[in-house]
Amino acid sequence: MTVTHTNTELISVGLKSNRGRARARRSAYGLVLPGLVGLFVSFILPLFVMVRMSLNANGSGGQLIETFTFDSYGAALSDSFYWKVIGNTLLLGFVCGTAAVVLAYPIALFLTRTSSRWKGALMALAIAPLLTSAVARTFGWMALLGDQGVVNEALLGAGMISAPLRLSNNFLGTAIALVEILMPYAILAMISGFGRINASLEEAAGSLGASRAQVFFRVTLPLSLPGVFTGFLLVFVLAVSSFVTPKLLGGGRVFILATEVYSEATQTLNWPLASALSVILLVVFGAIVAVYQRLIKRFEG
Repeated sequence: MTVTHTNTELISVGLKSNRGRARARRSAYGLVLPGLVGLFVSFILPLFVMVRMSLNANGSGGQLIETFTFDSYGAALSDSFYWKVIGNTLLLGFVCGTAAVVLAYPIALFLTRTSSRWKGALMALAIAPLLTSAVARTFGWMALLGDQGVVNEALLGAGMISAPLRLSNNFLGTAIALVEILMPYAILAMISGFGRINASLEEAAGSLGASRAQVFFRVTLPLSLPGVFTGFLLVFVLAVSSFVTPKLLGGGRVFILATEVYSEATQTLNWPLASALSVILLVVFGAIVAVYQRLIKRFEG
């Protein structure tokens, strides 16, 4: 009798536990569902529409012909101009990502390590540029880097140059502006990554006779690489997808995928080709993210 009663209690406890886990799963699904719906409506559905649009054909006068063809991809991948555009896009992302990470690294490391009472204010100051529109900052850089801008006027006035330097309406000016605009993102990404560095490892290396340079290059830098890669990836993705700065500061001379998508969609009215270029840009994103994942697994493993 006692055994039967005990078994009944165990079964009752098991049923309650199962019901509790079921309720927890339903609660989790309920919390996740709004986000999934938002993701589907704002990203997945437009992505399907874009891919379907890329498989249509473009008629005369911008007429859209609904069909199923890869002609737009063939036109993009068989044209040397678009290969140059893809190369410019990757180069701009790599240059901006590398420069932003190099410039942001000491700032992020300092903000992570400092115990100053002004740490919060310094953190806010580092990301304060994000409070200003990228359009406004781009116009600011146009005023600074123009042929009659502040930089050239200062250099001419000091007698350091005899003619204005070409700092705008080209790739160089676009890269300079994007590095400044996107550097706060690199700082935030690296700060989050540097917080996982164990300071006791650096202290142990120093106690064993390693110099500060040796501690940095053999301990600090390798441990901070995941954060560096995250910062590089974020700046790279934002740089290759940027439109306003290359369009304004490039002066129509900097051709990247984002500007060409805009031109094909609004000027030549070739929506299938614009969609195909967008898909190619998305594939570039995916390839870079895949490389990033492999690097992260290698350095964290």
